[in-house]
Amino acid sequence: MSRKCMVSGAVPGLGHSISHSHVRSKRRFDVNVQKRRYWVPSLGRTVRLTVSPRGIRTIDKRGIDVVVAELRARGVKL
Repeated sequence: MSRKCMVSGAVPGLGHSISHSHVRSKRRFDVNVQKRRYWVPSLGRTVRLTVSPRGIRTIDKRGIDVVVAELRARGVKL
């Protein structure tokens, strides 16, 4: 599963892990993505989306129909 939100487009960030002796080593800040199933009335079926918490809030605010329509306009296969 790729660590990318389908709705908000959030991707992992890169940075440093700093030890007690202040030695820096590379690390990756992963996005908190989850697979969620949503019922889409306009399609008459459920769709499975990989979304972050910000993406979930976007779906709650704007509605699943609007978000799915934008995803399909971008060419995302659902």
